[in-house]
Amino acid sequence: MFGAPKIQDLTPQQVKAALDAQEILLIDVREPAEFAAEKIAGAVNVPLSTFDPAALPDAAGKTVVLQCAGGKRSAMAVDKCRTANQAIETHLAGGLAAWKAAGLPTVGG
Repeated sequence: MFGAPKIQDLTPQQVKAALDAQEILLIDVREPAEFAAEKIAGAVNVPLSTFDPAALPDAAGKTVVLQCAGGKRSAMAVDKCRTANQAIETHLAGGLAAWKAAGLPTVGG
């Protein structure tokens, strides 16, 4: 097959269920001020501006899911992981905007 493998998109409902079941490590790649203002409970902040796939927190056997405000930065982070040969290819499609549009809760702000 030609081209890069497709990013695995998860819906807000899939991410919420996986968070509740403690199956994923949700990494928010937004900048610290954005993260401090509003976030998904349980997310860990690793800003895209300093994103290093080799320095990500230990997922302890969980699937790593990347997330941002709208999906663009998390897709960029997936690309950085691929370049570094890290097997991280899943993100929250639509990011925090999709999460909130689905009526799911946030913390902060």
